[in-house]
Amino acid sequence: MQSTTGIIIIVVCLIMSAFFSSTETAYSSLNRIRIKSMAEKGDKRAALVLKLADEYDKLLSTILIGNNIVNIASASVATVLFIDWLGEQRGPTMSTVVTTVIVLIFGEISPKTLAKEAPESFARMVAPIIHAFVWVFTPVNFIFVQWKKLLSMVFKTTADSSISEEELLTMVDEAENEGGINEQEGDLIRSAIEFSDVEVMEIFTPRVSVRGIEEGTGTDEIARVFRETGYSRLPIYRGTIDNIIGIIHEKDFYNFVLSGGKRVEGIMTSPIFIAKTMKIGALLKLLQQNKAHFAVIADEYGGTLGIVTLEDVLEELVGEIWDEHDRVVEQFWKTGEHEYQARGSAGFDDVLAAFGYEERDSNEEYTTVNGWMTDQLEHIPQRDEVVSYKNLDFIVQDADSRCVRMARIVEHELAPAE
Repeated sequence: MQSTTGIIIIVVCLIMSAFFSSTETAYSSLNRIRIKSMAEKGDKRAALVLKLADEYDKLLSTILIGNNIVNIASASVATVLFIDWLGEQRGPTMSTVVTTVIVLIFGEISPKTLAKEAPESFARMVAPIIHAFVWVFTPVNFIFVQWKKLLSMVFKTTADSSISEEELLTMVDEAENEGGINEQEGDLIRSAIEFSDVEVMEIFTPRVSVRGIEEGTGTDEIARVFRETGYSRLPIYRGTIDNIIGIIHEKDFYNFVLSGGKRVEGIMTSPIFIAKTMKIGALLKLLQQNKAHFAVIADEYGGTLGIVTLEDVLEELVGEIWDEHDRVVEQFWKTGEHEYQARGSAGFDDVLAAFGYEERDSNEEYTTVNGWMTDQLEHIPQRDEVVSYKNLDFIVQDADSRCVRMARIVEHELAPAE
């Protein structure tokens, strides 16, 4: 064999090896969602890439067959050339060393590194060529597909190809870190993913904070409560707040009771009662079906545990919604270096999250700072009592006979791990 011919064959084989190696990397690491979006916008090459990716077994067989053929061919030709140049003693050894180094650098590592940088672009560029190779190797691919089916029957697997919620959240974090979406969009997507897992107990207004109207209350008093609270809806109860019998809307009250002379009972709508374990996703559907904005959470004795509104549900998805009548009340804020203030009604998990503790150590049902401190002390906390959580000291700053109103939080340095 002439040296020039042999070198040309080796170079061609090396180029084909680089092609197959980079194609394998591109198709194994491309973003299918991005390619699908391109295909839906009319990109024909993206559609071809998607088709090839959907038949990845055929594609991989084609790549491996092609890669092995060109690598073996280049090694064989190189061996012949080196024997001609160096003789039968040193030729094979030098051929193996040189061919291995060249194939690794120019046929494997370099092309795979480049393809990894822009897999979608590279996959689109080579799609027609690799599609032609798939067609050429169809008979051989058929044999390999049947072989794979046989292996699957012998070695049965139970791999789950579905995407879990944790994987989705990881994808959102990666997209946010890479600049594909901003922080606000990331928070919205995370809220949407976790939306159906949130229980109404995490967003409800407790019974002690519920403002209602007793049955038979005069219209002047009702109007005064509407003005004071700024609420658009109020529950009507009979005897005690445990017996809510209806809901009245501010607009209906002014239009039909004050201006139209109707009785309050005539504008009441029936309350919706729900369990405290209901998920807010199911609650949203329930409110939509009943064209309601208000639900009452019943306790285990049939009384009123609290209420939850449509606004509460939506705030869990998009964040706090303030209108011109809302009074902004901070639940947790910093007062000095390593010192903070928290209201007793502040969410305990929210406070812990501010210090980097994403999950608490226990699964008790309390949701507020007051609930946690009461649970730990096993009595109603009193002023200056201290409860500790890891490196945090919660000190009762203001309390009454029923609950903690304000707590001071002191953050200490974490003890070094042993």
